[in-house]
Parts: sequence; structure tokens; C-alpha cells
Amino acid sequence: MNTDNTQKHLLEPFRYCPVCGSSRFEKNSSKSRRCADCGFEYFMNSSAATVAIIEDGHGRVLVTRRDKEPARGMLDLPGGFCDCGETAEQGVMREVMEETGLEVTGVEYLFSLPNVYPYSGLDVHTTDLFFLCHTTGGTPTPMDDAAELFWVRWEDLRPDRIGLHSIRRGVEILLRQKGLL
Repeated sequence: MNTDNTQKHLLEPFRYCPVCGSSRFEKNSSKSRRCADCGFEYFMNSSAATVAIIEDGHGRVLVTRRDKEPARGMLDLPGGFCDCGETAEQGVMREVMEETGLEVTGVEYLFSLPNVYPYSGLDVHTTDLFFLCHTTGGTPTPMDDAAELFWVRWEDLRPDRIGLHSIRRGVEILLRQKGLL
């Protein structure tokens, strides 16, 4: 993420037109580039990502410990990027299965937050969609990019231990709604 006071163009790393290969792929607006040769215009849009709130019926929420950067070793909630061709609901169900082995039987949309997710040297702008997820039960097993999974009582969940900005803000919103913050 760009932390100095200069704002670089979102598409700064993209120097060549993906259609014709021209090096005249120039800034067109604050969120687009246009090829001066073939006219192709590319917009930098937000990627959809999901966040799963899984409760156990005993006042606890399922938390992961991140196994990969960014924020390796910090706390997180299950979720991830939506794949092309799937709905956000399908995406959160798939991500929960991939990270925890739990089958989601129903989802309820809660809210969304913008985020910037550093990945492979780029800042990926995301819209993180938070869902309350109902599961068939069972024992969650850490898989994919989850190093560890455990249940935490809502009142013991500390936002400052959560590594990703939007997840931390989302947990703060949920804790406020529960009267715990």
C-alpha cells in the first residue's frame, strides 16, 4: 500500500496495452488507462472478497490465524476472493469449505467495507462483503491459508490482533452491535 503522501495512479504498474501491446497505454482518468494506438480503455475496479462470520451457538465466533502474508500469524476470519462466474454467496461458501472444511448451509449478508490487500507487489482494491454463515456443524480443520482455527468468545475478541484492516473494522462494527465495544 502506498504510505507516503504522493498518490500514484492505481494502474501505474501496467505499462503496456493488454490488447495490442502498445507502450502508449496512458493515464485516462484517476482509475483508467487508455491505449493511444488501439483505443482500448481499462478501468481499475474493486475486486469482490468475502468474510464469514461463523458462530457456534455458545457466544463464540470462528477465528483463523493467517498462514501467509499479508499479516501472517495475525488473526483473521474465514473468507477470500470471489472467483469469476460465482456469486458472493457461492464465494463465501467455497472459501469456508476451503479454509475450514465446514459446509455452509445458509448465508445472510451483513455489510461491506472497502479494503486494500497487498498481493504480489500490487495493491488490490477490494470490496469485502461480510456474511453470517450457518454451517452443518462439525469440527473445523485448518486448510488452505489458515494456519490455525479456534473459537473465541465475542467479548474476548480483540480487534488489535486482527491483521487485515477491513476485517478489524468489521469486527469492531460487530462488537459495537453486540454492545461489547
